[in-house]
Amino acid sequence: MTEAEDLWFCQPSYLSCILIGIYKKREKLLSTPHFLVHDGGDAVGVIVVEGVKSGQMLTGWVMNGDKTIKLKSTNAIPLGHKIALKDIVKDTTILKYGHDIGKAISKISKGGHVHVHNVKTKRW
Repeated sequence: MTEAEDLWFCQPSYLSCILIGIYKKREKLLSTPHFLVHDGGDAVGVIVVEGVKSGQMLTGWVMNGDKTIKLKSTNAIPLGHKIALKDIVKDTTILKYGHDIGKAISKISKGGHVHVHNVKTKRW
């Protein structure tokens, strides 16, 4: 339905028109994100879809604050692995879900694949 058709459809009730507009906006916002971020201070997000390819534009949902962010992947990243939300310098602590998950053992570019090949735990 076009916007003009929406307006025609809404003529009988102004409230119906408002509700349809809100629903359509919400429908766009509720599309499935490619990755999740729990806290705005996190350095990584977790990929929640299969088939992320290098160079793909991704949409992420920052749960604390309920906002969306866009990020271009620089690597193919498997489901459940992490994506760097910013450039991460070697030996930097990496936060996920607001918690320290280890340190970078090499530089990781924004949009890069973050996993055991470039992050090590501080426990041992």
